[in-house]
Amino acid sequence: MKDFIDRHIQKLEDAFVKLFQKSLEPGQKLMSYYRCALMAVETKFNILNEEFSLVHERNPIETIKTRIKTPDSIRKKLRKKGLPLTIDLIEKNINDVAGIRVICPFIDDIYVLTDCLVNQDDVTLFEKKDYIARPKENGYRSLHLIIAVPIYLHNEKKLMKAEVQLRTIAMDFWANLEHRLRYKKDINDETAKKIAAELNECAETSAMLDSKMRQIRDNIETNV
Repeated sequence: MKDFIDRHIQKLEDAFVKLFQKSLEPGQKLMSYYRCALMAVETKFNILNEEFSLVHERNPIETIKTRIKTPDSIRKKLRKKGLPLTIDLIEKNINDVAGIRVICPFIDDIYVLTDCLVNQDDVTLFEKKDYIARPKENGYRSLHLIIAVPIYLHNEKKLMKAEVQLRTIAMDFWANLEHRLRYKKDINDETAKKIAAELNECAETSAMLDSKMRQIRDNIETNV
């Protein structure tokens, strides 16, 4: 009986993924809207970066990365929430289908950019999580936003959600390595605990580096 149920679930999930592989299906259309939302948010950050460069003669943004969740990742998230695998529930229940990561040189750049973004009259802020002021237990630091922006289509305007992550260069370096190491297999519990402790120590070192670099920048700007 269990094998029959598992096969049935797998068939439903395979059918769900196939929706995204057909160019005329609703799933593909929705993903297109999310890509448009990412372009809109990225443009906002590029404009802020350009303005900051003119006013302060330096850029608060090093790099911008965007991504759209894969159909398989969306499927797993819906299933984790205990929701049916339907297209309609994606937009209502998953806030991070569209994701944009902004890498900044300094911590104060993150907060300046955040304020500038969420204060724009066409940006709606749904959620803000400050893992810089309150790091996660494993040492992870970043500032997360869930926002919605309008996209203008040929016959309508739609509000689309996106997740924005803002990090310093040091935070991004740590998070990328931590992510890779965390998914390594065949690590025994004792070694895993040791690695977790070492990663946490590295996160503290990274935070001190961010603080020190900001002090050096402030000293340079004060004495120019």
